[in-house]
Amino acid sequence: MHQLSAPTPDAAWIDHRDALQSWLGELPADAVLGFDTEFMRRNTFYPQLALIQLGWHGRYALVDPVAFEIGDALRPLIGDGGVTTVMHSASEDLEALSPLLPHGPRQLFDTQIAAAFVGMGLGISYRALVAELTGAELDKGETRSDWLQRPLTESQRAYATLDVVYLKPVHEQLAARLAERDRTAWHAEDCERLKQRACHREGDPQPQRSFRGASEWRPEQRALLRRVLRWRDQAARTLDRPRPWMLEDALAMSLAQQPPASTSALEQRTRGQRALRSPQRAELLDLLGRPLDADEIAAAEPIPESPQGEAKKALAAMKTYTDSCATELDLPGGLLCPRKVLEEYVVTAQWPEFLDGWRRDVLHDGLTRLLP
Repeated sequence: MHQLSAPTPDAAWIDHRDALQSWLGELPADAVLGFDTEFMRRNTFYPQLALIQLGWHGRYALVDPVAFEIGDALRPLIGDGGVTTVMHSASEDLEALSPLLPHGPRQLFDTQIAAAFVGMGLGISYRALVAELTGAELDKGETRSDWLQRPLTESQRAYATLDVVYLKPVHEQLAARLAERDRTAWHAEDCERLKQRACHREGDPQPQRSFRGASEWRPEQRALLRRVLRWRDQAARTLDRPRPWMLEDALAMSLAQQPPASTSALEQRTRGQRALRSPQRAELLDLLGRPLDADEIAAAEPIPESPQGEAKKALAAMKTYTDSCATELDLPGGLLCPRKVLEEYVVTAQWPEFLDGWRRDVLHDGLTRLLP
């Protein structure tokens, strides 16, 4: 398909509540609304929402969330109403929106997920998707722009507007292809799961499970690592700073394995941690020195080990089986069942949450037969 540079239509700049309510007020209750955000996340834990782009029926708006409180205007129609909100690769956008829409859009249509279900590959970019389905070539020159600056440049405004201009034709084509393949319900289920994951603002209760290098540690060390990681998460949220600025992963493991005996020893080992100041160091030293009771040790779940021996053979068989199922269904293997999910299942023998829903119907019987 011959590709043409995308023309940029005009978009209303909205920086006060009445204008937003007026713009949204023209939407019918069952509208299909193109929706995107721009946010900044350089030095903070939470993404800083900088711009919201809206598109419906040839009308476009750039909404300034820094200028006024917009949550009350968005929730009735998007959070609670019948509008279908069309977004591309929405997970980070939903996280940025979560203070305004705690449960996300009521009806979400993620075009990246839809593309994977209809045979266009896993993780396709919006630019590639638009080019494939419409023939238009989008300029991505403002990808790393400062979206919190005001006023935005004409180039920024054009870039932001084009991010929603093509959501309507992309949605129409993908929705039709999903229906042809009888994948509409599967796609809706994965969009709902995406919303739940992205809008869950609490920390992981078992963060140590991601640290496979600690899988052979003693239960007491594993529990201490969990305590340190949960503290790191809470401190990063409280200070709104990236987790690695509090403690790098390797340092968290080192402190849990060999706790320092004094403030000076902790200061020496944590030098260079940009968000770790004296009050946080005092909290951390107290955590590292406080005894672990039996309940806290028992509460720290084991860390899945890498499959070995019979488990490794079973993993290979499971991977072959899931790949075969994915090929038969014309789905990307990573969409149906990522390898890391199989690794955990073959080691723990506990059915993974990721494989609930439609994936259970497809995979459960075949995978359970292959457990070592």
